[in-house]
Amino acid sequence: MELERETGWKLHPIGGDTGQAYMGTKDEEKLFLKRNSSPFLAALSLEGISPKLIWTKRIGNGDVLTAQEWCNGRNLFKDEMHSSRVAKILKKVHQSESLKRMLQRVGGRSIHPKDLLTEYKSGLAKDLAEHPQLKKAYKWLVDTKLEIIKDSEISVCHGDVSRKNWLLSEEDQLYLVDWDSAILADLAYDIGQLFSRYIEKKQWNDWLNEYDHEISESFLKRINWYVIMTLLMDVKEAHRKGQFIKMNNAIVKIDQLMSN
Repeated sequence: MELERETGWKLHPIGGDTGQAYMGTKDEEKLFLKRNSSPFLAALSLEGISPKLIWTKRIGNGDVLTAQEWCNGRNLFKDEMHSSRVAKILKKVHQSESLKRMLQRVGGRSIHPKDLLTEYKSGLAKDLAEHPQLKKAYKWLVDTKLEIIKDSEISVCHGDVSRKNWLLSEEDQLYLVDWDSAILADLAYDIGQLFSRYIEKKQWNDWLNEYDHEISESFLKRINWYVIMTLLMDVKEAHRKGQFIKMNNAIVKIDQLMSN
């Protein structure tokens, strides 16, 4: 394999959507290697948010290979996403001006409510476009968009806070990994993803107390906006994959939130 010859490491592909991640081994050493990882990985490593960056190397075809320390561990379970450690790491990301400057410097993309609304409508299946609960939710998102934009707090957002992107090492160190979806957006975007998938509405205030942000009516409305937006995206994706139980569960959640 050409990549092994260039790097001097034996590469073992590991799971992931991109097929770009490997366990690299050489003698007794082991590293996590990835092609074209987020260009501000060094800053994340310095802040202890992601595992330590060991080196970067540009390879023959122009790709950049990054090497991080290998951490034996596991992903978080669904009920562990409530933890104060998750809240504190997300707050650290969202408050970091150095991460924000770095992502701006490397041309990180920005996501605004109108972008998400456009993405949802693009290629939407006819039965979803005509579904009464989904139409009602979409109209509410459109009608409140300007209010949400007005109060936005733009920061670095991970962009995919799935439990599968949280790594708890055997040394009990928690990391947020896989930054390929990192964006500049309202910090409520990440929180909305987290709440829509893992945290019941009755538990929102408890989690936000750990996150240590003023729980204002405006902040809760922004979170609610991104929760419903995330659920609409989840409905669309589940429909595309034929995962109709997951799709219907998301529609029920949307209906409950819109009824409160």
